[in-house]
Amino acid sequence: MSDEGVKESTDLRAAGWKAMRSALPGVFPDGDLDLRDGRLGEDLVDIGLTSVWGALWGREGLAPRDRSLVTLGILIALGAETELKTHVRIALTNGLTQDEIAEVIYHSSGYTGFPRAVAARTAAREALEG
Repeated sequence: MSDEGVKESTDLRAAGWKAMRSALPGVFPDGDLDLRDGRLGEDLVDIGLTSVWGALWGREGLAPRDRSLVTLGILIALGAETELKTHVRIALTNGLTQDEIAEVIYHSSGYTGFPRAVAARTAAREALEG
């Protein structure tokens, strides 16, 4: 990897940690952590850290609150309830209210279908109660 590629990777990793710590305050200690666990697919966390948190959440152009609205809608459409639980908590950190999260779920029912909206409601309830 070139020096520039290493710098870009390091920059995205740092931006990823900054964005993730901002979205999930108190969850990760300071510093650059190694989240690999020696099990199958261990690099997926690093891929998400740099490509999702660093390259996307770390961008300017949308406020974190707006990114949360978009992300909730996408996760509902995908039926990704496990990720949705985390992003419900992130949405609260980013300034959405429980009523606004409910409205996202209601609105999604018209576009993703009622079963997806019910599954999203269940995931959101679990996230809010846990």
